[in-house]
Amino acid sequence: MTKSFARTSGAFMSISLAVAAGGCVRRTMTITTEPSGALIYLNDEEVGRSDLTVDFLWYGDYDVVIRKEGCETLATNWRIPRPWYEIPPLDFFGEVLWPGHIVDAHTKHFVLKPGAPPVPEDLFDRAVEVRCRALESAGDG
Repeated sequence: MTKSFARTSGAFMSISLAVAAGGCVRRTMTITTEPSGALIYLNDEEVGRSDLTVDFLWYGDYDVVIRKEGCETLATNWRIPRPWYEIPPLDFFGEVLWPGHIVDAHTKHFVLKPGAPPVPEDLFDRAVEVRCRALESAGDG
């Protein structure tokens, strides 16, 4: 019984060490813009100003909105494909058993177009339109 217990304990310890010392995947996305310093939103969540690197958890489509004063707002998407080692059941080996760290880094550069300055007459017309709508809705209530 002592030999059996020792073998079982040894096997358990070996598996525990393999899992504890196992691999890890760090997924990062780096967004750079021209000009830099633009405000970045991923899936409607503000993540910071460019140039920036953030961690991500899943692969697939990300909605990207980039805003900077004096530039047109850019609304686009970015598809990050799943690498081969993240396909089940291979992902178990990459996430748990791989003996090192895997860094999955993705980089995307966006160029913002300069924004046209607003025409004062257009601003005035829009302000009058918003005022009229506000007064109409106040009269309805």
